[in-house]
Amino acid sequence: MTEVRPGVFRVEDTCNVYVIKAPAHPGQERTGIAVDFGSGRVLDLLGELGLDRLTDVLMTHHHRDQAQGLVRAAEAGIAIHVPPVERELFADVERMWSARQLHNDYDLRDDRFSLLESVPVTGVVPEYRTARYGGVDVRVLPTPGHTAGSVTYVVGRAAFTGDLIYAPGKVWSLASTQWSYTENEGPAMVVISADLLRKEELDVLLPSHGDPMTDPGDALSRLAEAMQRYVDFRRPHPWDVRGMLAEPFVEITPHLLMNRSSQSYSYVLLSESGAAMVFDFGYDMSTGILYTSTARQARRPWLASLPALRERYGVTAVEVAVPTHYHDDHVAGMPLLRDVEGTEIWAPSHIAPILATPLHHDLPCQWFDPIPADRVLELGETVRWREYEITVHDLPGHTLFAAAYEFEVDGHRVLVTGDQQDGSGIPGERQEILNFQYKNRFAIEDYRKSAALYNRLRPDLMVSGHWRPRWVDDAYLAMLTERGDELVSLHHELLPLDRLDLGADGVLCRLTPYHSSVPAGGEIVLTATVRNPWPEKAVAVVEPVVPPGWRREPGAVTLRLPGGGMEQVHLRLGADVVPRRRVRLAVDLTIGDLRLGQHAEALVDVVAEGER
Repeated sequence: MTEVRPGVFRVEDTCNVYVIKAPAHPGQERTGIAVDFGSGRVLDLLGELGLDRLTDVLMTHHHRDQAQGLVRAAEAGIAIHVPPVERELFADVERMWSARQLHNDYDLRDDRFSLLESVPVTGVVPEYRTARYGGVDVRVLPTPGHTAGSVTYVVGRAAFTGDLIYAPGKVWSLASTQWSYTENEGPAMVVISADLLRKEELDVLLPSHGDPMTDPGDALSRLAEAMQRYVDFRRPHPWDVRGMLAEPFVEITPHLLMNRSSQSYSYVLLSESGAAMVFDFGYDMSTGILYTSTARQARRPWLASLPALRERYGVTAVEVAVPTHYHDDHVAGMPLLRDVEGTEIWAPSHIAPILATPLHHDLPCQWFDPIPADRVLELGETVRWREYEITVHDLPGHTLFAAAYEFEVDGHRVLVTGDQQDGSGIPGERQEILNFQYKNRFAIEDYRKSAALYNRLRPDLMVSGHWRPRWVDDAYLAMLTERGDELVSLHHELLPLDRLDLGADGVLCRLTPYHSSVPAGGEIVLTATVRNPWPEKAVAVVEPVVPPGWRREPGAVTLRLPGGGMEQVHLRLGADVVPRRRVRLAVDLTIGDLRLGQHAEALVDVVAEGER
């Protein structure tokens, strides 16, 4: 146990546990806070530290050498605070252990170096902001690398860096930085995090393993340079990670920028006032997405490109963010933008409900948390932001819930199209790839309709989520029209649409909410939406299917459907008294003489009272 700075003690345990004394007042309790917790040995040393108790513990990341003693902290009534994207690895680690793939596993993250049992978590730490814990002001900075969710805590001019750095130019573990099978996400993130942290005015780095470093600039520069060499060693061509941090934006026109560093490009519309609007904002400054895992802790929103936006382009405020669609790589960073920058989120009327209630519908690629809109935009509406008029267009295809944005900037008519098509087709050489996914509710005519929209608007420039901007000519518009018609023809050739309209995805009934929770013994209402595939009227029979111990009201329901039309029915279901995750409910469906069986399902978590 050593005092590394006045009022800051290092306790050597399974990791370095740092104790920061709170300001003392005569006659009052002597308290402090801890950064990381190790085995909990620090609780045996409070007297030697001159403390009566610890009020809070702040975790830099989820690994067991940092966290295995947290059960002692919880028993002692110490509030536990954790990084935002790693909360589940503390508070609900059983879910990871029960669901984590083991066979044929390509996800190499060290998430199995997590707690063996969950601990109660008080809350998550607010990244990019300062919060007070036990009378101590702490600034929280995201510093991914050792893990995707790692953070650094800054108190005064001291930085508690977790396992980002071990010593000047060195890390505690290279293996932990390998997140996926062949890629360099973690090492490249170390380069970016080290350079971002180097810009802070720091006197000392206090690592989880290793000794204090009193020349932070030199230590972090050496780390970034060494790790850059490591990244380049594993790639066929050098990767200018530091250049991406310095220059994340590409100027398309003087007032329209593309963020080349983001996973799904974001576009920035600049106002002469100094304000900015962003179209999409998912995973900023991304070194790659871990496609072998959809776990929250494998996906990290942050705001790493904003310093360059301010320094290079004089942006004073990111006032508005608008999504082209609801997919996580387009929206994951928007809540952080709102919380840190005060950015308003404007969402089209068909996208806003999806963002506000994730998993109400069974759709892929949804973000984990609700993202309520500050302003809802009607389809076809033209809105004014600063000196720009922006028109919102419905753009189904890649997903049913997508929009295109039309505006003029620097004398050019621009259309922001999200992920509708890849944007790189060259007439006569390479056909355009139409980016449709059936689970996204793609409909057969969507790309024919979008081609008609493009021909009507005739933009000068189309910008998309994963491909370079495309200057538009007549040949390109003609190719999109041909591709849309060809897609319709292929579906008519392959599906029995001349007999009955099963649609592109073959789904004739959906249950909402798709995933929800209910108290043990409580009641839930599911809505079944049924579509008639026949051109003439038909009778549908909808019968709820529930597991033993559940109640259903009513039983089988008869619906009279108009030709090609839809109807809804509400099903009132009573839950069992035993808490269980992901209870499967379904409806058995018959439409006319088409017997579909248990055609649609929904998932319900039955939770003990107080856990919902």
